[in-house]
Amino acid sequence: MSFTRAAAFNDVPKGGAIGVEVGGVDVALVRDGDDVYAIHDECSHAEIPLSEGDVEGCEIECWLHGSRFDARTGAVLNLPATEPVAVYPCRREGDDVEVDVENPLPAP
Repeated sequence: MSFTRAAAFNDVPKGGAIGVEVGGVDVALVRDGDDVYAIHDECSHAEIPLSEGDVEGCEIECWLHGSRFDARTGAVLNLPATEPVAVYPCRREGDDVEVDVENPLPAP
């Protein structure tokens, strides 16, 4: 695996998300407590950055039409989206969050 620094852990708001670019890939970092997840930063229903949506626990919502995704798996939780979103291995190394965009996790 090829992990790359994506952001400082403290830059990811508790109960929120930020958009970052890692290796040319747009990624939303979603924080639930001390856990951070990396999900592709584009709704599969519309080309809208998920990082601009609301976060509740491990779920992120597209602000435009309300599709919700599980940030841990990329699974669609409600319509209008019907396709999952890619998620990436993510880890915390000291004060940094690292993501491996070269090896997306298997879709649910």
